[in-house]
Amino acid sequence: MAFAEETSNGAEILIPKAAEFVPALVIFLIILLLLCKFAWPSVMAMFEQREKTIEDSMDEANQARAHAVEVRKQADEVIADARRQASDIVLAARGDAEKERARIVAEAHTEAEDIITKAHDRADDELKRAYAGATDSIAKVSVAVAGKIVGDALADDPEKQRELIKKYLAEVGSLHA
Repeated sequence: MAFAEETSNGAEILIPKAAEFVPALVIFLIILLLLCKFAWPSVMAMFEQREKTIEDSMDEANQARAHAVEVRKQADEVIADARRQASDIVLAARGDAEKERARIVAEAHTEAEDIITKAHDRADDELKRAYAGATDSIAKVSVAVAGKIVGDALADDPEKQRELIKKYLAEVGSLHA
């Protein structure tokens, strides 16, 4: 009940009593003075150091960002240059391949023409040999036939045989010409 009587007036709690207020105020002022004298400079120094550290970090971050942008630009330039060089190499390779293809085609045409020319020459040689062989065979057969027809008169005279063969070859040659 005593507590209830004491707290019956709630406003008295909020108003300090003079006997408690003055010593509390003196102690507060002494602590404030000591804090201002000893703790406040170190707290302010710590805040200034923290502020300086933050500013340095921000400057360093800005420099790092600027450096990263510069490095990115250089990398982009290197990549663009590499792409240009690759494109040039591809174009040069295509040009070289086209030149090589043209050279191979020209060489193949030349070889084909050489083969055709050689084939024609061989065919002409074979034809001449065939004509020569046929002429020789025809002459022998003709002499044999003439010998049978005329008799043994030509067989005895080799000079007459030669003249007759020459005459006959001239006639056969004029028929094919």
